[in-house]
Amino acid sequence: MCGRYVSPTQAEIERYWELTDAQIRNPLAQHFNVSPTAIVPMLRRDQAGTLHLVAARWGLVPFWWKEAKAPKNTFNARSEEAATKPMWRHPAAKARCLVPALGWYEWKEVERIDPLTGELTKAKQPYFIQREDKLLLAFAGLMSRRTVEGGTAEFTCSILTRDAAGPAADIHTRMPIALSKDAQSQWLDPEQADAAQAVEFARERAMTQFVYHMVHPKVNNSRSEGPELIEPFANPA
Repeated sequence: MCGRYVSPTQAEIERYWELTDAQIRNPLAQHFNVSPTAIVPMLRRDQAGTLHLVAARWGLVPFWWKEAKAPKNTFNARSEEAATKPMWRHPAAKARCLVPALGWYEWKEVERIDPLTGELTKAKQPYFIQREDKLLLAFAGLMSRRTVEGGTAEFTCSILTRDAAGPAADIHTRMPIALSKDAQSQWLDPEQADAAQAVEFARERAMTQFVYHMVHPKVNNSRSEGPELIEPFANPA
């Protein structure tokens, strides 16, 4: 899964995707501990095929949703069911997006010795997972665009996930699908309207070669913020 990640700076996004001012809406600051329901940067193509950077709620709310409260746990979409489940099948066919990131956090159960009692305890140790070259990632995303009160457009999104492969499998059984630069255009291609084929393409082209290191447990608190969160942390055990 992907429940926390690090978003890039807007300048990094602009450079990596070669965006002009006309392609950018709702500038957002960088965050080092993005959690579900946060407003995040998202890349989408318009009807003319132009890439746009917009702000989106991380947690998809489908266009047909009528209830006052947003649906729960829609920040990730399992690729194995994205083409068939009602929540995902329309965006998988017609509303795909990219979610820029520098990397993501995952937790692994570890054993530690209590220095006071000598007792062996279990704890969840957070890790930061990123590209070895530390360049930006693009998570394969599903999006929805709705008209909300006042007639404004609201974007929401979900990150597609798959079974973990490569080094990330050492930490968790699931991982977000990150697409290489040459696969991103095909993922966003509006001519591909078959949800199953689009999702299978993302699974096949998913990047799997990442590196990871332990980070400070204060990442566990979703209110923690700052660049020190992704610095290597020496296991106190």
